Amino acid sequence: MSDTYLWLKALHILSATVLFGTGLGTAFHMWMAHLSKDARVIAAVARNVVIADWLFTTPAVIVQPISGLMLFWLGGIDPLSSWLVVAYVLYLIAGGCWLPVVWLQIKIRDVARDAVALDRPLPPVYHRYMRIWFALGWPAFAAVIIIFWLMVKMPTLW
Repeated sequence: MSDTYLWLKALHILSATVLFGTGLGTAFHMWMAHLSKDARVIAAVARNVVIADWLFTTPAVIVQPISGLMLFWLGGIDPLSSWLVVAYVLYLIAGGCWLPVVWLQIKIRDVARDAVALDRPLPPVYHRYMRIWFALGWPAFAAVIIIFWLMVKMPTLW
């Protein structure tokens, strides 16, 4: 294996780790803030989660497919291998969940910030946003876990 391939593989693994770790960490903090029912805590945590998504998750989301394409090109792996096709679909599912989650986190941040500024309780829309946010997190999380398994096992699925 060439040094280029090994560097790309390390970059791919690192960006996958950042993607998963940031997602899990920010989800944990958002959920714990939500359980506090304190609009100040929720506003502060949501603000930081939105920043973390821009600083860490977004670059990892971009690096993953680029480094993956380069790896199978350099490694001579068939880009239409069954396990890769399933990984592509799962990545699209995770991304399809993540994009609205980012929007929801921004809305949650703004709603909580406004509740604090107006010294009012969190409005019903906040709770609706959180229910949707929570529901979207599970398929994205499951998709990433299955992608990790596919990357390690590389099974022939058909």
